[in-house]
Amino acid sequence: MTKTKVLLAEDDSTMVSLLTTLLNMEGFNVVALHADADVPAAVRSEKPDILLMDVHLMHQSGLEILEAIRKSEDTSHTRVVMSSGANVKEECINRGANGFLLKPYMPDELITILKKTINSA
Repeated sequence: MTKTKVLLAEDDSTMVSLLTTLLNMEGFNVVALHADADVPAAVRSEKPDILLMDVHLMHQSGLEILEAIRKSEDTSHTRVVMSSGANVKEECINRGANGFLLKPYMPDELITILKKTINSA
């Protein structure tokens, strides 16, 4: 069985390190993007099973990126879980996110929502 591939778009390097370690320990294959990466292009090239993306990236809006992913035919089916320190769950879901995590979240919350989102595909 192939590992579930998680594309990580997060601008906090500590979070990237923690999430990469946690997800690897849980059996996921993690590809972490640079804070200013072209996320839609990375989704096209990496073809992840799921994109875990912060709502507020350094110089980009995760919501705008989410909209771009949903509008493009080749990426529109990508499962996306958004995360933020602000409770913007409704906005994220309304714009096409498959799930939302309010920071700070516990590791088991993350694993649960990733597995639920992947299995609901």
